[in-house]
Formats: sequence, C-alpha cells, structure tokens
Amino acid sequence: MTAAPPAGGVTEADLPDGDLDSFLTLAVALAEAAAPVTRRYFRRPVEIDDKADRSPVTVADREAEAAMRPLIAAAFPGHGIVGEELGAQDPDADFVWVLDPIDGTKSFITGKPLFGTLIGLLYRGRAIVGVIDHPALGERWIGVAGRPTTFNGAPVATRTGRTLDQAWMYATTPHMFPAGYDATAYARLCDAVRSPVYGAECYAYGLLANGTVDLVVESTMGPYDYCALVPVVQGAGGVITDWRGRPLGLEGDGRVLAAGDAALHAAAMAVLAEGAETRS
Repeated sequence: MTAAPPAGGVTEADLPDGDLDSFLTLAVALAEAAAPVTRRYFRRPVEIDDKADRSPVTVADREAEAAMRPLIAAAFPGHGIVGEELGAQDPDADFVWVLDPIDGTKSFITGKPLFGTLIGLLYRGRAIVGVIDHPALGERWIGVAGRPTTFNGAPVATRTGRTLDQAWMYATTPHMFPAGYDATAYARLCDAVRSPVYGAECYAYGLLANGTVDLVVESTMGPYDYCALVPVVQGAGGVITDWRGRPLGLEGDGRVLAAGDAALHAAAMAVLAEGAETRS
C-alpha cells in the first residue's frame, strides 16, 4: 500500500537533500526523549499553572519540551523550532520543527491516557514529517511526505466511501467553537453526520488514519496542535486542511477539518461554509 503525495504537498524529491530518513530518525528520537518525562508525571500530583489564555500547563509540559529541543539543535543546528511552551527560535528557517509536548493537558491532569506528544517538521511552510505519540498507551503514528502512514510500525489507511450521514465525527470538545460562525457551522455539521463524539484530543486523528473515524473538525487550534497531524492523515489517504480547504502551516485561523477521503472532506466543507459571509 502506498499513498500518493497530497495536491500541493511536498515529496522527497522536493527537498534539497532528499534526506527524509534522517528527519524521521530525529522525530522518533524526540518522541522517545519526551515519553519518560510525561510518564514520570502522569497520574502524580503536579502543580498546574494557567497561561494567558487560561489553558493549563504543567512542569511535565515544560520538561518534555526541554528534553526535545537540544536534540534538534545538535542534529540540525540550522533548523527552526516552534514549541507550545518554550517559544519560537528561527521560525522563518526553511526547516522548522513544531512541538507540542503534551497535547491534551486537561486529559493528562485528570489521569486520562489520551494525551499525546506531537512532533512536526515543516519545509518552507508545508508539513513533511509528523509523529503522534501516546506514551501512556504505547501507541504511535508516523507520517512522512509521500510515504504510507504507520501505526506502531504497520501501514494504515483511512476509511473511504462514507457519506456525511454515515460519518462518525470527532472534536475535542463542543466548547472549543466560539459563539457565532464557528459554533453555528459546527452545529450544522453535527446535524448532518451520523454522530459527533468528543474527548479524544489528537488521538482522534490517529483513529481517522486507522479507518475507524471519518471526520475530525476543530477550531481555536494552534500550529503546534495540527502541524504534526498533516503527514499522518495525508499518508493514510485522508485530507486535512482548514475549513476553507487551505493547507495547514504556521499561519492559519485555527480551524481544522480532516476527513477519510476527498469527497467526504468536500461535503463537510460545504456544510461549514454555509453562512460564510458572517465568518471572521
């Protein structure tokens, strides 16, 4: 099973040295460096701070990211880094690593094992490597531009041929959609699908890659939340963009739509676009 590169995406031939294997080796090493940190703190009492947007952060978030960043600097000193907790370094470089040490901090804090570590690599703004690592579960998805996505080492593929009324759709929470356009657009899509489901964090995108989920729709996302997801979904045969069909990179409006195939993606996007003239 092979996956064709997405339209407008990056293939190995597009890279200056074609060395995706060395990037993948580092991405896996980053996941391996972060995992013992998060496991050490998981289901243990940890101090919780609130960031400016009132989202929670813990010492585990900060230490996990701190464990990854020196490995990047040592292996590829010319690469940039954008991390959720420790800021940006050379974000305009051709190659930029995008790190979310704990995606799903609320799950982590409350002892739910669906939190993940997200590791993405962008080349000139397009995602070329992505890792979704779930250290509490021992599960890992790896996506590389132009190659099939793997789940714990085995190739996986999205489920295709589903219509909206057959689709199982995930979002982290219905509360992530701001009142106004986002909330009403999402409500319309909920009415159109078979069932909306909540609470999987980044795990939902792995399930989509495995073919057990058909849609994931989210809002108010940062680049560290979605950049790693792009190669995973695309390499499994799915489509992932913003709500207008634009590629996901460091610049974006926080809205994400992922689907098992292009037809379902287009149908979901059409529902979200209704009343788009009121969209901010």
